[in-house]
Amino acid sequence: MLTQKEILTLLKDIGAIKEGHFRYTSGLHGQVYVQCATLLKDPALSARVCEGMAEHFRKDAPDLVLGPAVGAVNLSYEVARQLGVPSLFAERNDEGQMVLRRSFEILPGQKVLVVEDVVTTGGTTMEMIKLVQGLGGIVIGAASIVNRSRGKAQLPVPYFALLDLDVANYTPEECPLCKAGIPLEKPGSRKIK
Repeated sequence: MLTQKEILTLLKDIGAIKEGHFRYTSGLHGQVYVQCATLLKDPALSARVCEGMAEHFRKDAPDLVLGPAVGAVNLSYEVARQLGVPSLFAERNDEGQMVLRRSFEILPGQKVLVVEDVVTTGGTTMEMIKLVQGLGGIVIGAASIVNRSRGKAQLPVPYFALLDLDVANYTPEECPLCKAGIPLEKPGSRKIK
């Protein structure tokens, strides 16, 4: 399995870590953006990185792996492939809530591992946990490639990140990059109000 230092080097080498002024999916701002899609487009790299998540939760014997669309569809698939279980993904409905579509289902009592590409506040991961629990499933844990929450993402299940990235996140009101007039980029996939 790759170490945190090796994952950081890998992400930098493939251009998945960008610097500037970004608005994250959570609505927070920051100077560093991690585009995990750059990593996940390469099956060999995906397999190497996802091995850490699969191995960390193998002992918990999940029945399936669930990730949010769009960012964690490939991630969910690869972790599930390595665990030998099905992969599902949830999508936002017209009201912005995470739901299962495409004949996907989670049965009562099924053990589910929730995976994410990047965690900033833990909001999307919490939505996924609540979705599973609302269907009667049991969330055995959550995992991400990158944790940039600086310890602020408090999840009610065991959480494992392959890389803890210590970068500052700001509310728009307190963002020094906004105050400095640096143009804001919104590279995430979710439409933010």
